[in-house]
Amino acid sequence: MPKNKGKGGKNRKRGKNEADDEKRELVFKEDGQEYAQVLRMLGNGRCEAMCIDGTKRLCHIRGKMHKKVWIAAGDIILVGLRDYQDDKADVILKYMPDEARLLKAYGELPENIRLNEGIAGGLDEEDDNGGDDYIEFEDEDIDKI
Repeated sequence: MPKNKGKGGKNRKRGKNEADDEKRELVFKEDGQEYAQVLRMLGNGRCEAMCIDGTKRLCHIRGKMHKKVWIAAGDIILVGLRDYQDDKADVILKYMPDEARLLKAYGELPENIRLNEGIAGGLDEEDDNGGDDYIEFEDEDIDKI
């Protein structure tokens, strides 16, 4: 019978992301890096992203993030540009929604970019065009029904 040399099974491996809850330091871009917004996921560790400089690039999710950091369409990411391939990049970091809002507040991201914060954050104050969500009926309208 073989001797068990591991430290645990599947449930132990699932519980490794508990340290991500604490606040981490906000990382800004350096030379050779660019902010991007994910347009769509392609599978096989790749995604299509629109960079802030206006170029659409095919991005490769690096192995350290693969199956540990889940990236979805609409997320703000930091990509490393390649010297030899301008249409491809490597995903370095995924920003959490509150970090993306801070980047926009600091002026790192342009104002026209839409941040996906899910269903709850989808409605902004500028969407209130004076339209009411209810209809008022007069007493005569009710009698006709």
